[in-house]
Formats: sequence, C-alpha cells, structure tokens
Amino acid sequence: MTWSEMQPLLEQGTVDTLYMVLWATVVTIAGGLPLGILLVLTDKGGLLQNRPVNKVVGAIVNVGRSLPFIILLIALIPFTTFVVGTFIGPTAMIVPLAIGAIPFFARLVETAIREVDHGLVEAVQAMGGGIPTIVRKVLLPQALPSLISAVTTTVIVLIGYSAMAGAVGGEGLGSKAVTYGYQRFDTTFMLVTVVVLVLIVTVVQLIGDGVVRLLARRGRTA
Repeated sequence: MTWSEMQPLLEQGTVDTLYMVLWATVVTIAGGLPLGILLVLTDKGGLLQNRPVNKVVGAIVNVGRSLPFIILLIALIPFTTFVVGTFIGPTAMIVPLAIGAIPFFARLVETAIREVDHGLVEAVQAMGGGIPTIVRKVLLPQALPSLISAVTTTVIVLIGYSAMAGAVGGEGLGSKAVTYGYQRFDTTFMLVTVVVLVLIVTVVQLIGDGVVRLLARRGRTA
C-alpha cells in the first residue's frame, strides 16, 4: 500500500480514535471522580464513614477493574445497543470504553485524594466548613496535580482500549490496523499505525506532564 493510499485511512482512523477517547474521557471523569471521592469519604475515619457502603462500592470498582476489556466489550453489547441503538461504530464504543475506565479512574482519584494533608481538612472543619466545602475548597484543589496525572494515565489506557475496540467494529486506528494491516498482510501499514498510536500517547503524556509541572510551580509560588 502506497502512502497516498495509507494517508486517508490513517487520518480517518486518528479522528475516530480521538473522538472515542475524548468523549469516553469526559464520561469517565464524570463517573469516576465522584466515585473515588465517595470511596475516601465513606472509608474508616472518613467524613461520611459508612463501612457497608464503602465495601459495596469498593467491590464494584474492584470487579470492574479486574475484567479484561475485550470481555467487557462483548458482554456490554446488549447494553450498548440499548443506549446508542447499535454496538458498531465510534459512538457506540464510547459506552464500553467509559464503563471500562470508570473503575480504574476511581481508584486513581481515591489515591490522589488520600494524599491530601488531613490537617487542612481539620482546619476547614474547625471554621465550620461542611463536607461540600471541604471537597471543593480543600480535597480537589490540593489533589489537582495528582488528579491531572490520573486523567493522563486514564486517557492513555483509553487509547489502548480503543485499539482493542477496533477488533469488534469500533473503527479507529485499531480497526484500520486489523482490516488493512493484519487481514491483508500489510506489515508496513501495521507498523505505521503503531507509530501513530505511539505518537498520540506521547503527546498526551507530554501535555499531562506539562500541566502537572505548571500546577506544581504555581503551588510553590502561591
């Protein structure tokens, strides 16, 4: 396959991959952030200590994280069809991508929130601050660099998931690699696809690292 033949396939595959990953990231943050905060607040010694709730939520998160994505992808076909109307295409893949990433991101959020100095929480409590205030004014701002790192890691995981999704009709670079590389024995196209995926991951990591460094610098000068 010549470069002129590869180019439109790679461009469309890249657009589909970025589309899936972007919207799956938005849904993942919307679902995983409150879940991670809930895990911290309901744990032993937490502001909303509730061990039964913590155990149930923790178990759900652990089960979600332990399932291989390709199995989850297939198992969610009926649910994806119910939500989107089809299980094929980049829009349909957002559903399993987000469901697969939410438990992973929730644990990263939990770890980030636990790193916040408990003394700051106690200080806000002493001034009469309630739980919403503590979450908005202390936990999230103080954990922001770690949360950005968590988002960066999650986006990279989603890029990998999106490549697997291509094997079952998800479009994107994974689909192009399977259809035009593997099935047609075109090693060159396969390698170029891998290079594009590596470049995307590298750019995401550089952006994430840059934001974390910027936040750390602002924190030192504040």
